[in-house]
Amino acid sequence: MMSDNPVKPENTGRRQFMRTASMATAGIAASLTSGIQPSQASPVNAPASCNTTVGDNHRMLGKLKVSPIGLGCMSMSSGSYNPPRTAKEMVPVIRGAFERGVTFFDTAEVYGPFTNETIVGEALQPIRDKVVLASKMGFKFDENGQRAGRDARPESIRKAVDGMLKRLRTEYIDLLYLHRVDPNVPVEDVAGTVAELVKEGKARHFGLSEVSPATLRKAHKEFTVTAVQSEYSIMERSVENQVLATCEELGVGFVPWGSVTRGFLADKFNEYSRFSDDSRFASVPYFTPEAMVKNRELLDMIRQRAVERNMSPAQFAIAWLLSVKPFIVPIPGTTKLHHLEEDIGAVHTRFSDAEMADFRRQFAGIELVGMRPDDAAETDK
Repeated sequence: MMSDNPVKPENTGRRQFMRTASMATAGIAASLTSGIQPSQASPVNAPASCNTTVGDNHRMLGKLKVSPIGLGCMSMSSGSYNPPRTAKEMVPVIRGAFERGVTFFDTAEVYGPFTNETIVGEALQPIRDKVVLASKMGFKFDENGQRAGRDARPESIRKAVDGMLKRLRTEYIDLLYLHRVDPNVPVEDVAGTVAELVKEGKARHFGLSEVSPATLRKAHKEFTVTAVQSEYSIMERSVENQVLATCEELGVGFVPWGSVTRGFLADKFNEYSRFSDDSRFASVPYFTPEAMVKNRELLDMIRQRAVERNMSPAQFAIAWLLSVKPFIVPIPGTTKLHHLEEDIGAVHTRFSDAEMADFRRQFAGIELVGMRPDDAAETDK
């Protein structure tokens, strides 16, 4: 298990930020009751701490309309980055996200496996026609239900989707992703199979995850790709090598997972954090003590920039992604409603082109450890 992290006085992490935000909100309420008006900021650039609902904001993934951020549900089940949660614990979080304006929810059959879709399905059943549900297929499982390689054969996709629909308690999946490319199956065959599922009403849109620009082009030529999902954050920027440009050229949306670099940019870990051998964190290259020491330089920069804008580091990281391109829709994951509200606060901030250029000049000189090399984007994961 992870050890407790020492919190430095100057550390503007999630806990400190939420205490500060609560005090700020109370101050605003007091000013209203006393007749003193708070400053009138632009809705898009209002202090992030004051906004805990999405409002009227939305984005387009291809022709699919979604909220500007989604909720990644992976961490709600076992085999991810947290101890498994129960449906009783997680259903209120998912429905709470919807109540706050989030309409885009992401899961996969391999999360759990299977249990994540069951939780998401239960949570969204009463509001199914009001949300966009994304899930992923493309793995095979052994007799014990454990992952046993990749399998994107047409008959396997069909079998997987039938199981997904039952667990998700729905007749269709809004955005059906190929989770990882199967090297034994041409991606054109996958695209063709999803096209048939769309005609049958079992899916509505097609997505790909962690693919190269070349694979994206092949699939898109066979059947329209609505979105690509890959890791992308201020720290992990390899998709800036051709992937984002290809998405923009083809009119394909981009869904970053790891928007706060698995918690590092939320100020959750430092070089004193330790993980058990069976934790997924233990195998992540940028979570070694040496890497976290080196990468703190970027985190320190983000902390400083965030404080200047009355934001938490996590909010700054999400707002940065939203400011890169209008077709980008992050899906930060959480198991806590107050963290979700913090993430939603980022929706109301956009950085100008000049600010983005300034940020890039500053962090371009920071050497990061444990990140994917730039050419990693040229191959399927």
